[in-house]
Amino acid sequence: MTPAVLRIATRKSALALWQAEHVAGLLRTTHPGLRVELVPLSTRGDEILDMPLATIGGKGLFLKELELAMLEGRADLAVHSLKDVPSELEPGFALPAILPRADAADAFVSNDYADLAALPRGARVGTSSLRRQAQLRAVRPDLELLDLRGNVGTRLQKLDSGHYDAIVLACAGLERLGLHARIRSRLAAPAWLPAPGQGAIAIEARSDQPAVLEALAVLDDADTRLAVTAERAMNQALGGSCTVPVGAWCTVTERGLHLRGLVGEVSSGRLLVAEAAGVGDDAVDLGNGVAQSLFAQGAAAFLKS
Repeated sequence: MTPAVLRIATRKSALALWQAEHVAGLLRTTHPGLRVELVPLSTRGDEILDMPLATIGGKGLFLKELELAMLEGRADLAVHSLKDVPSELEPGFALPAILPRADAADAFVSNDYADLAALPRGARVGTSSLRRQAQLRAVRPDLELLDLRGNVGTRLQKLDSGHYDAIVLACAGLERLGLHARIRSRLAAPAWLPAPGQGAIAIEARSDQPAVLEALAVLDDADTRLAVTAERAMNQALGGSCTVPVGAWCTVTERGLHLRGLVGEVSSGRLLVAEAAGVGDDAVDLGNGVAQSLFAQGAAAFLKS
């Protein structure tokens, strides 16, 4: 039986609120009469903006306060960008729904230059993602890579203020906020790999709340779940940490799954790349297999560094 009310724990950023409102709208449409409320919260990942995420504990910092709200009964579910969700959830939590994936590519954003190739030597590019930094270094070792934290609006403001010649963001986030016009060019697979799960919205809930899980499961997209399961399995096999530059892109076709993954080294721009294909129901095996191929190329040394 569907609950009468569902409360969504969400971060307070414009993008997080958009995602929570989007899920709320889908739930109201799917379950007529259901009351859906937002519970906006601040997380440590939002509050500590003067240090790289990898230094202060990783993307899981964006989840902890939301999970605490669910454990304490202040919220029934949380909405996340899947790329911010650790490969292994905390005990007692599940992802009953993953929505259809939006554009998973990265966005090259600049006020003066059309694309990465157009940047002059030594141009300043902002991103706090080690995955993006490694791929930027591989393509343009001459660039000055600078850390960039904050929500989408803050990052764009820093670009507009002249702190950077260009920045790299997720296409999906810009598009969801109505900022598609800021995308000068797309950095997309197969040449450029996104973060595992990038572009997908995930709904998290307590695993001991069957009525809530059932109400949310109707929003799940089977193809997206298959693809991101392979990507996240690869990431987990590699150590599942945001302190390592890891990219993954899985496509789902009538023939099955195809996964391409990479591990990078920020200092040198060296990239290890592997890919494999599999049938539809072996997403975890496929992810593990690509991870093993990366290990066979020497990924362990990158992971240690």
